Amino acid sequence: MSRLCRVFVLFSVFCLPSSVYAAPPGSVQAAYEIQKGGIKIGLIEETFTRDKDRYTITSTTRATGLLAIFRPGKIVYSSSGLVGAQGLRPLIFSDLREGEERKNRHAEFDWDAKQLTMIQQAQRTVVPLPDGTQDRISAMYQFMYLPLEKTDVLNFNMTNGSKLDIYNYRITPDQSVTVPLGTFKALYVASVPEPGVNRTEIWLAIEHANLPYKMVITDPDGGKLTQVLTAFSIVK
Repeated sequence: MSRLCRVFVLFSVFCLPSSVYAAPPGSVQAAYEIQKGGIKIGLIEETFTRDKDRYTITSTTRATGLLAIFRPGKIVYSSSGLVGAQGLRPLIFSDLREGEERKNRHAEFDWDAKQLTMIQQAQRTVVPLPDGTQDRISAMYQFMYLPLEKTDVLNFNMTNGSKLDIYNYRITPDQSVTVPLGTFKALYVASVPEPGVNRTEIWLAIEHANLPYKMVITDPDGGKLTQVLTAFSIVK
């Protein structure tokens, strides 16, 4: 399940002023079901809150069914930071794993010094911080701030708390996505295929603030993990 959130600096997109797009919501609550081979193996509950120029995100993943016997602990991702004309600018990210504390990770974003500090166990790594960098959970909500209908590519840097990678996506408009809540108009965002690398596909509901309604991650051997929206609430 830790691979599910491996989803986001396109220069022209991240540098557009906020007046280009409608104001994103003040808060979002969303619930997702995780499936593998058509079987439900986990649940995700997420909360996004914006208060003026600040935001906080919390995402909690729990295993279900037989998997819960072997992995009873929950995974909690949290991100907090600033909201500006270019969208979300993380300051603190954490990845906490109940029962597997040795895998806990933490990231600190120093935008003035342009440094990213990543901490896992006793190891502390400091690297240059590129403009527009997101963490693995803020990336999913950064979609709300980007006029994606105006471009067909999206490239960005993202950290999971232990490394910093660049992600490359192609965007296809005028699509649809079907989830338990119904069928919705969508933008289809898919990573560029690379040999030996997981492929990510995301469907963003354009009528609901570009909220990710479905995501599929395909591993190099063809195995798939699917995350689908089962409930949500958006407050302007």
